[in-house]
Amino acid sequence: MHSNKRKGLALLLLAVSQLVLALDYTIIFVALPSLAADLGFSASHLQWVVSAYALAYGGFLLIGGRLSDLLGRRRMFMIAMSLFGLGSLLGGVAGSQWTLVIARGLQGVGGALLSPATLSLIMSNFEEGRERNRALGVWAAMGGVGLSLGLLLGGLLTSFIGWEATFFVNVPIAVLVVALAPAALSESATPEGARHYDAAGTLSVTAGMILVVYYLIQAPVTGWLRADTLIPGVVGAALLLAFVAIELRAREPLVPFRLFRIRSLTGAALSAAIFSASFGTLYYFLTLYMQEVLHYSAIRSGLTFLPLTLSAFFGARWINRMVATFGVAGTIAIGMGLGATGLLLLTRLGEAGTAWGIVPGTVILGVGQAFVFTTMYIAGSSGIDLKEQGVASAIVSTGQQLGSSVGLAVIMAVIAYVSGMTGSLEAMPPARLNDAVVTAFLLEAAIALLGVLVALLTLKRSRSAPGGSKSLPLH
Repeated sequence: MHSNKRKGLALLLLAVSQLVLALDYTIIFVALPSLAADLGFSASHLQWVVSAYALAYGGFLLIGGRLSDLLGRRRMFMIAMSLFGLGSLLGGVAGSQWTLVIARGLQGVGGALLSPATLSLIMSNFEEGRERNRALGVWAAMGGVGLSLGLLLGGLLTSFIGWEATFFVNVPIAVLVVALAPAALSESATPEGARHYDAAGTLSVTAGMILVVYYLIQAPVTGWLRADTLIPGVVGAALLLAFVAIELRAREPLVPFRLFRIRSLTGAALSAAIFSASFGTLYYFLTLYMQEVLHYSAIRSGLTFLPLTLSAFFGARWINRMVATFGVAGTIAIGMGLGATGLLLLTRLGEAGTAWGIVPGTVILGVGQAFVFTTMYIAGSSGIDLKEQGVASAIVSTGQQLGSSVGLAVIMAVIAYVSGMTGSLEAMPPARLNDAVVTAFLLEAAIALLGVLVALLTLKRSRSAPGGSKSLPLH
């Protein structure tokens, strides 16, 4: 049994790892203009700085969760953090466009392996009940805070040091975390004789996810029916269907489909998808608004996100009280409702807007974000057997990744239809871009309202898996 000091260090390492992952998702947005100018990225090629991470992350999540359960969570945690740190180092020293894109892909693979490992380590290092719930709350709260803190930190680092610092900042953290992990975290792995690897399922789902995410990323830019975009999408969909057929027959499937009969996990995955399609896509459009419509510098754009960061931090402190009072379903529904309210307030921004006009909406959004992000992972771990926590957390994270890709693709498609846009958003004149951003906020608000309904319908009652953990209140 861990001492309290050792458990404190374990929670610190896992929380910092989640913070770094969330930071990396948004820190790049503010740095993009400087990065593009230095390395000569065109507007169409610049998207791959973001997309390379999304492709690798989405493609390797499920295998990352399964490997954590089979090979050992601490071992996968250390491998994943090492890959993430290596990708960050490569990105910081990148002198060409391809080197940077490869670095972002390596960060994505590291993140895909790291995310399920960190959550399953919480399950194996903290006792069920109050101790585990507190650890889960801290871990997930760091993710919610990290999403908004990334934009603030990205602005500060880009302005005072350079865009390279948004990569280098991860390296010493990764080294320190890997060095301390053996002393702080206990190992857990399936005995070697009981390990079965679903090679066919792994290859089909990884290739299928990469091709489908590629289609969702490219289609809004190049066209939904262009052969070079559509064919990979169709092949990807076929591979995912093949994956389902393989899993139904596999002796030890990569993803046991019986897990989807646990309402808390299915509801958590759906909530994660809706969260990313609404809250998650906000950062791209709001950063675009501040830099291309208001013409803010990187540091001013970053500082504008300070109210969102602070409100997310304080919102995370209320999670345990919210879940105790309203249950998981109620807490997520309230968070989604706050998100929709904040997004509707942001639609009132005009071309001549100011940073102060952004504050009311972002403060409300920050609180809502903390409620949803934290609670959806608490729900996703409820009723799951300890030996399957890795793959269960990967299912929730996959929902989050797909939600982001599908949400952004749909929003971009609607904007293109409404505005008659043929190029990138960055190429739009400020007045038209302002209208496009407002359209995006309206769509995100509608998606968040859908999230209220989904949370109440799917998480209304708990249902535990046989032999699994006790469920948290989901009323």
